[in-house]
Amino acid sequence: MEELLDRTGQDWDRRAHRIGVLAETAGRAAPKAWRKQRPRDHNALTLHAWSDLAHAHEDGSFDDAKATVDSCLLAATLAPSDPTPWVVLLAVFRLQRRPARELASVWREIKARDPWNREAHLQALRYLSPFECGSRVKVLEFLDGLRSAPSYGTPVTGVELAAHVDRYHHTQSQGGIEALSIQQYWARVDVQHVLDQASEYWHQPGVLTHAAALADLNLLAYALVRARRFDDATRILNALNGTATAWPWGWDQDALEMFTSWHNRLIR
Repeated sequence: MEELLDRTGQDWDRRAHRIGVLAETAGRAAPKAWRKQRPRDHNALTLHAWSDLAHAHEDGSFDDAKATVDSCLLAATLAPSDPTPWVVLLAVFRLQRRPARELASVWREIKARDPWNREAHLQALRYLSPFECGSRVKVLEFLDGLRSAPSYGTPVTGVELAAHVDRYHHTQSQGGIEALSIQQYWARVDVQHVLDQASEYWHQPGVLTHAAALADLNLLAYALVRARRFDDATRILNALNGTATAWPWGWDQDALEMFTSWHNRLIR
């Protein structure tokens, strides 16, 4: 793990991606042991904090939230140019539903170091959603800010589509009258515009070059399937070459089963 993270240098996008994957897959013991062995190594501290975060999502709460926050702050002190400890801290504050002013101060630290940090934008998007601490108006303002900046082709290219998938999922899960007609969501003009642009350009070489590009292509394939745009979905599934991600395929059933079902149906 140490060598893997050291090799990223100041490629903050790839560093965050690798630490995130390790935190989700390495279990509790390895990050804890590395942090104990290297108590002032910023990579060990950041991984341990992200691992705490991953398990807090599973368990519903932190074992020791203050210790996790302290790990982030120490890692940030030891590696002042690295945005990743601040990204983890933002996610911790989001899970705790901390006041917006506290997240805003962390957000500024991240933006000063890595303006297009994908994980940070996804965390902020979900905090601002009406399903957490914000509203649909706040989400629209956030996305308008992305559209007004030259962000296309950066690691945040898929954030607007992620917002649509999140809204679809949450509306569906809440039930009620709006959920009964949720399939029509994909026919909205603004959603179709996002799908048009993404399906035309994202799979082309050199457009998506960030570390989580395959995750964003999975997001697009899923959205195209839901929108019943099967020709476009087939093109994106071909580009994925069988690589599946847990989100969003695993929202309401086994992710690999759902991905494989659509892959076998559309790829002949």
